[in-house]
This record gives sequence, C-alpha cells and structure tokens, in this order.
Amino acid sequence: MERKSNPSSIVHSPSSILRRPFSIVHSPSSVTRALILAAGEGTRLRPLTLDCPKPMLPVAGQPLLEHTIRWLSAHGIREIAINLHHQPEAITDYFGDGRRFGVHITYSLEDPILGTAGAAKRLEHFFTGDFVVVYGDVLTNLDLTALIGFHRRQLAAVTVALYRVENPSACGLVGLDGDGRIIRFVEKPPPEEVFTDMANTGVLVVESLVLAHIPPDTFYDFGHDLLPDLLAKGMPLYGYPIPDTTYLIDIGTPEKYQQAQLEWAEGQGS
Repeated sequence: MERKSNPSSIVHSPSSILRRPFSIVHSPSSVTRALILAAGEGTRLRPLTLDCPKPMLPVAGQPLLEHTIRWLSAHGIREIAINLHHQPEAITDYFGDGRRFGVHITYSLEDPILGTAGAAKRLEHFFTGDFVVVYGDVLTNLDLTALIGFHRRQLAAVTVALYRVENPSACGLVGLDGDGRIIRFVEKPPPEEVFTDMANTGVLVVESLVLAHIPPDTFYDFGHDLLPDLLAKGMPLYGYPIPDTTYLIDIGTPEKYQQAQLEWAEGQGS
C-alpha cells in the first residue's frame, strides 16, 4: 500500500507508560481471518499498473495475490477480506468468492481510499479476536503459524513481523527492548537519525480490540498513525524478526518486481 511520505516522525514509549496495566486476553480459538490490503494504485510500477492492480501482477505465472491467498490458506486462514479501489474488477472477476482457493473472500470497495488502518476499521464488523494483516505487495513464504504463536504468547495487541533492510531511510524503523516489545518508531528517517535496519515487513497480527482506536471514515495508516498512537497509550506492541531463511520481498518498484520474478522462478521462495 502506498502513502505520500511525511516528515520523519519519532515516537518513543516512556517506561512510565509501558508499566500501565493493559491486559490482552486472546481467544483460545485459532486465527482464521485475514485482511489483504490491495487498494493502492501502484504508481511506482506504472505503466504496468495502469490497467492492472499491483497485487494482480504475475509472479511465476500466477498473480501475486494468488500466491498470498494460497500462503494464508496453508496456515489455516479461511476467511479473507480484501480492500479494493484501483481496477477492482480484475480482482473480483479472478477470485470470485474464493471457493476454488479453499477460502471465502469478502470484498471492501473504497472510494475514497482509506489507508491501511482505515481499511481495517471499515471491516471492524468482520474481525473478532486476532487476525492477520498482509500488505498486497508482499511476496513471502514466512512461517505465519510461528508468527501467530509468538503474538499469542506475548499477549500482544499488535505484532509486527520485521526484517532487515538495505536502505533504512526509506522505511518505517522499529526499536525493540530485550523481550521484543516495541519501544520506538521512526518513520522514514534521514540518514543521521537511523538507529536500526529493522523495518516493518507488511505482515502483522492484530487483536481486533485495537480497531476501536481508529477513527471511522478517515484515511488512517498503521505505520504513520495507529501504531504510534497505540505505543503512546502503552499498548503491548511486539516485533518479530523473521528468520534469515525466510523469503520476503516488497514488489513495489520495477527493480524489486524483476528480482521477485527471477528469484521465485528459481524456487527461492516457493
């Protein structure tokens, strides 16, 4: 999902706030629902995305979105919501109700676009308990079951899968304490403010109660808005550095898209 960059913002979680008694109790039932964010226009990949939503670009002969849905299904996700905006028929015509992929799909058409967290807020009625959020330009073979297990053991409100990036100034960076709890955010910092190379992968596990902190019918972003707000309120947010053996790439630029095509065809992520 794309958003115009803002001046770099830093959010810290003071130790006094971290000690506030927030209690997250997860349902014993398994996590079976997910949100795929697919509404962006993919401007950095034009002209490829002029008539095709970015998640429908082919990777190894299948739309990226099909890889994502099959990956989610393999980890027990059965109900998937997809937000739509740009060329929505390309997605709905291809996937239908999701039955042939072993899932049930609910679509949420946005006009205007609502941002990553705003999309989740619009689907608040769809989510109960924990659910997975996946940015629509992410291609991965991440062990989602392990990520969900970590989230639940930590009694987290939100868990963000993290990976190391080559250009930290282009990403939202996350600082962790020794237990993996998030204590700092820096959104796209200038080089002199870079303190880590750990960044948001675009895969999160979210407790649905946090959706109450998102204003309705408003453009609202996980990285720019919701997560810093929850951090300032002392909510238990955790980071999960993915193993080095995990394949994960954001195909949002021509260079990364070409890289994904080559690597997936070679079997690096499949």
